[in-house]
Amino acid sequence: MAVTHDVPPQLDELVSTAHRIRQAIESVIEGKSDAVRLTLTVLLAEGHLLIEDVPGVGKTMLAKALARSIDCPVRRVQFTPDLLPSDITGVSAYNQQTREFEFKPGPVFANIVVGDEINRASPKTQSALLECMEEHQVTVDGHTYQLDAPFMVIATQNPIEMEGTYPLPEAQRDRFTARVAMGYPEPTAELEMLDVHGGTSPLDKLEPVATTAEVRALIEAVRGVYVSQAVKKYAIDLVVATRHSPDLRLGASPRSTLQLVRAARAHAALSGRDYVIPDDLQDLAIPVLAHRLLPSVEAQGQRRLPEQVVTDLIRRVPVPETR
Repeated sequence: MAVTHDVPPQLDELVSTAHRIRQAIESVIEGKSDAVRLTLTVLLAEGHLLIEDVPGVGKTMLAKALARSIDCPVRRVQFTPDLLPSDITGVSAYNQQTREFEFKPGPVFANIVVGDEINRASPKTQSALLECMEEHQVTVDGHTYQLDAPFMVIATQNPIEMEGTYPLPEAQRDRFTARVAMGYPEPTAELEMLDVHGGTSPLDKLEPVATTAEVRALIEAVRGVYVSQAVKKYAIDLVVATRHSPDLRLGASPRSTLQLVRAARAHAALSGRDYVIPDDLQDLAIPVLAHRLLPSVEAQGQRRLPEQVVTDLIRRVPVPETR
């Protein structure tokens, strides 16, 4: 049984600010509260989000809504087959007046970077984001440039079965803290969307409800959320189980363990708790782990998805008693 703590004032502020951001996003995205909550969780966990689904279900709208809800620099990149790595990171250009090379920052130099249809670019261009996402820095011509905090990449992608797409490399997928699928809206939500947003874009009326400094403070508060040794071991047990599953030929990496615990901290904080419980890990196991896993040939033949494998592992891995 989890012990009850007095909720610190900074967590009260976190829940209040997160609620404002969530309301702002949901004024644009109808009937997708789970996807919105996961987006906020990834933001506060200092991670990156991959939004995957068919065209037209609001992937880019969700990313833009979060970006506009926070008063911070935001850049959008439309990924296309002819996009070059320097179009993302920036390039050193020769200045004829000073007779020196000057660095021209690319769109990655922002607090929130929206990568639209990331899997339409070539793998070489996709790899330009690897250093940015993991180390929050860019290296061009031997010079390293730090990215401002917070830094979050929100990338959308179409299913790989669609025309003109390149599958994301395993190393690229592993950089994303979580993956979410929007899904089609419920008929009632779609009807409300037609009534409310049929004439104008809802993004036009969206105003920032939080500042960059507030988001930094919230991230700092999330770092202080307590994780017991038993819960840490449970996170490791879940990840290790993916590496030994006969249904998978590639299990989750150690990076995924770290990101699962970070996301669990944010998930607990959004629930008003300053400590993580096993339920937080279970709620996040599928969005954090499934996109990193590769099914075995037998599992593919049986059409067993990684999400189903993770669900089975959650049932089988013993849950610790937290005190």
